[in-house]
Amino acid sequence: MPGKIRTAQTVSLDIPAAEQPGLHNRWHPDVPTIGSIEPGETVKIECVDWTGGQIGNNDSAEDVRTVDLTKIHYLTGPFEIKGAEPGDLLVVNITDVQPFEDSPWGFTGIFDRKNGGGFLDEHYPNAAKAIWDFDGIYCTSRHIPGVRFAGLIHPGILGCAPSHEVLAEWNRREADLISACVHSHPNKVVAQPPLAVNAHAGQATGDLKAKIAREGARTIPGRPEHGGNVDINNISRGSTTYLPVHVPGAKFSVGDLHFSQGDGEISFCGAIEIAGTITIKFDLIKNGVQSRAIKSPVFRPGDVAPNFGPGRYLTFEGFSVDENGKQHFLDATVAYRQACLRAIEYLKQFGYSGEQIYLLLSCAPIKGSIAGIVDVPNVCTTLGIPMDIFDFDISVEAVPKKRDLGSCPISSV
Repeated sequence: MPGKIRTAQTVSLDIPAAEQPGLHNRWHPDVPTIGSIEPGETVKIECVDWTGGQIGNNDSAEDVRTVDLTKIHYLTGPFEIKGAEPGDLLVVNITDVQPFEDSPWGFTGIFDRKNGGGFLDEHYPNAAKAIWDFDGIYCTSRHIPGVRFAGLIHPGILGCAPSHEVLAEWNRREADLISACVHSHPNKVVAQPPLAVNAHAGQATGDLKAKIAREGARTIPGRPEHGGNVDINNISRGSTTYLPVHVPGAKFSVGDLHFSQGDGEISFCGAIEIAGTITIKFDLIKNGVQSRAIKSPVFRPGDVAPNFGPGRYLTFEGFSVDENGKQHFLDATVAYRQACLRAIEYLKQFGYSGEQIYLLLSCAPIKGSIAGIVDVPNVCTTLGIPMDIFDFDISVEAVPKKRDLGSCPISSV
């Protein structure tokens, strides 16, 4: 008979995340490990939500407006995987992810344009929020009525620690990008360099803690060497991810759990963010980086996926011509933004506000893709909305009818 699955690390929803030694919010090879896991072992790992509990289950968006973005992405770990060596592949098989039983809710947010912003912040500059309640695999929101869907629950972040050489390369190339964009993107944050403010180095103390705070890479972007914050909703239950190992023991960390997320997570805080437990079976492929020619993460999706037929998506097209009529050259970002804006304008006809739809497109199981990226000058992108998540007909054949669909909390200016 199989034994009880071990919980490798617990977390508290009552103690500030920055005070929990089993968490950290910087990538650095010297963050101390908090425990060891044998290859072939399955363990449970508890995680806080990505803001460390800054967002409440209430009807105000002020907590989203004032969220402290230096206190985010608290990851559980790092864990030593026994026998892992640089050049190996760490095999991460996710067997389950669940919200905590005594915290069956999550949130989606639009960040204020002056504090994080989002993909559509020029159109929706103020903070907004939706709270979602869970009923088993399904979720509904009092702030976005008329929709119900099953969540494809997954971690937003999982990765192994960088080596000192990899970390130095991250910091070099991102610093170079910041310098290169000073004039071309004067009002944009193009990368986040190391920041000592509110760096949490886990169990590190003294000079080591200061070193990690000074050098550690921010967890905001995913990176090709190790994955990290990839926000891929198909890395869900039953999926297997293969991660290159850069340091002895791998030093694996995980966090930023999502109950559901649409492709692109367009509002930045766009998934249904949760605290909960992820269950993982770990294995190793020795020398896998070379023998399998895998230098960046690769994954196989699991068997769990939204069950909407191909004909049950209403799909909007976007091109690299912006809303002001300006032509851009093969710009997929502009094209996907246009697909999002067209979907929002369409759904407004049924009674939703723009903010409600923006939040919904961030967290519902929408399908985004690049349809064409070779036909100069226009990239073509698509955004498919599953029609069956609504309790009314949103097809083009349906005559639009304004419904009373309430509102979501929007912050003051």
